[in-house]
Amino acid sequence: MATRAFWRSKFAFFSSILLQNLKTTPIKSTPMLLKSTELELESWRSIRGLRLYHDGSPRGPLWRGKKLIGKEALFVISGLKRFEDDEEKLEKFVNARVLRLLKMDMIAVLTELERQEEVALAIKVFNVIRKQDWYKPNVYLYKDLIIALARSKKMEDVMLPWDSMKKEDLFPDSQTYTKVIRGFLNSGCPADAMNIYEDMNQSPDPPDELAFRILLKGLLPHPLLRNRVKQDFEELFPEQHVYDPPEEIFGMRG
Repeated sequence: MATRAFWRSKFAFFSSILLQNLKTTPIKSTPMLLKSTELELESWRSIRGLRLYHDGSPRGPLWRGKKLIGKEALFVISGLKRFEDDEEKLEKFVNARVLRLLKMDMIAVLTELERQEEVALAIKVFNVIRKQDWYKPNVYLYKDLIIALARSKKMEDVMLPWDSMKKEDLFPDSQTYTKVIRGFLNSGCPADAMNIYEDMNQSPDPPDELAFRILLKGLLPHPLLRNRVKQDFEELFPEQHVYDPPEEIFGMRG
């Protein structure tokens, strides 16, 4: 009993000394601890202020390559561009490399070629994708390719994927109609623009006002076609106003 009491008193004595030291000795803050704390606070402020959110805009010529595209896909893109002017070597490279890609890598190659406006190569890769066992009709694959062709002013090639899309019972959205209509008008092909317009009217989705306004502006030198589009526009959008400039400005005849 005496021994147990002695150890208890000794333990209490050392505990009191330890507590006194803890109270009187301040904890020294190290620069590393401060930096770590500041980084955590800054990260929290960034999250609260949404500064860590990426807006999707390009950060360089190969920003997607660094973010999303693997090394094998980047190698394929480089090879396709290297053999672009040699059809025989290009076909061998497609069979040797493109067909070996996984699904997501193949789609990434297509997307990057479209972004770089390498539309001829994009069409070739797109045709390869359509032959894969895993391929299912996808309107967004068509949309990106068609918009890339229109952006590159390759309107003579637009109708190939357009017709293939219709055969797969797919309908483009309003943005695709607008881009293609504008592309044909800028290329001086109002008849082709009107064909796309007729296709838009048969779409299950309601037509977009912007597509009408682009047509109305582009068809100013063609009053008969413009009046037809104008009548449809006024029926669909009765509260909207259509500005008709003086005919003599554009040399139009009645």
